[in-house]
Amino acid sequence: MRILKFLASVCLLAVMTGAARSGPWELEESVSTAGLRGIHSLGNGIVWASGAGGTVRRSEDTGYLWQTCTIPPDANKLDFRSIWAWDEKNALALSSGPGDQSRLYRTTDGCSSWKLLLTNPDSGGFWDGLLFLDQRHGVIYGDPSPAPGRTNHMRFSLLVTDDGGETWAPAADPEPLPGESIFAASNSAMTANGGEIWLGTSKARVLRTRNLTDWQSAQTPLASGNDSSGVFSLAFRDQKHGVAVGGDYRKPKEATGTAAYTSDGGKHWSAPRKPPHGYRSAVAWDEKDRAWVTVGTNGSDVSYDDGATWQWLDSGNWNALSLPWAVGPNGQIGKLGMLPAPAAAGTAASR
Repeated sequence: MRILKFLASVCLLAVMTGAARSGPWELEESVSTAGLRGIHSLGNGIVWASGAGGTVRRSEDTGYLWQTCTIPPDANKLDFRSIWAWDEKNALALSSGPGDQSRLYRTTDGCSSWKLLLTNPDSGGFWDGLLFLDQRHGVIYGDPSPAPGRTNHMRFSLLVTDDGGETWAPAADPEPLPGESIFAASNSAMTANGGEIWLGTSKARVLRTRNLTDWQSAQTPLASGNDSSGVFSLAFRDQKHGVAVGGDYRKPKEATGTAAYTSDGGKHWSAPRKPPHGYRSAVAWDEKDRAWVTVGTNGSDVSYDDGATWQWLDSGNWNALSLPWAVGPNGQIGKLGMLPAPAAAGTAASR
């Protein structure tokens, strides 16, 4: 009954405001038709988004207006899967693709102009995402490539910076399993909290480290076994409690193996009693509502019990999260509004 009242209130609000909605998501006018996969919300009304065709968008007024940014040099065919910003002026955009299609650009003037900082020198490499631990220390993470001087010895590709992204150097890359890779679906296959760093892989593993030198591995119950399944996104609300989501993107409606949760910092992972209702590419902790939100190509879900059970939010098409924002194909940007109350015990928690 609470969910029905919630949906009714959402529909009434949409009629009153004239805003298009998908469940609790208010759909924004991004002035773009590009597939969007990068999103970074900074608070105080500032949010950046990025995607295919060299697309970068920026808002300084909580999404009321979205600025069309200048396309970085020679980037009109690049896919910016990652955007990382510090304020309304300074941001980094990372493109994902084979070889030199993986590049890193910087703007210091609110995206009026861009400087190319780095191009992947490995013709067989592929950068998947960008994570900053603070304003100076960051990581670019990518798919396995041969270790220097050892063509038959594969290592995940990790580059680190200690000067805010101006210069980068190789890190001690963890060793992959045969056929293992990282997904570039939402710039959230790597996450950090309290000095700990976690990385999810296509073999449904979560690797963890404190120093980017010594890595430990844990297996999750997420779907794996082919190149379209595994861990797509990770988030931790503190050093102990985290959620991993994924599944098989070629089977978007398959709910089995789409999420896992941990309460010991990622040493052990458990399958939820009631999983999200399909493949999920991004997950984030909503501090305001004390809830986890996850999105994918067939909708979104929420969990109020640290990932043990999930309930349906909408059936939209989403790629990435930086709450309260989500982005998807065809320039879609949504802002999260009121979440439904937790489903009562003994009632359906998912659609």
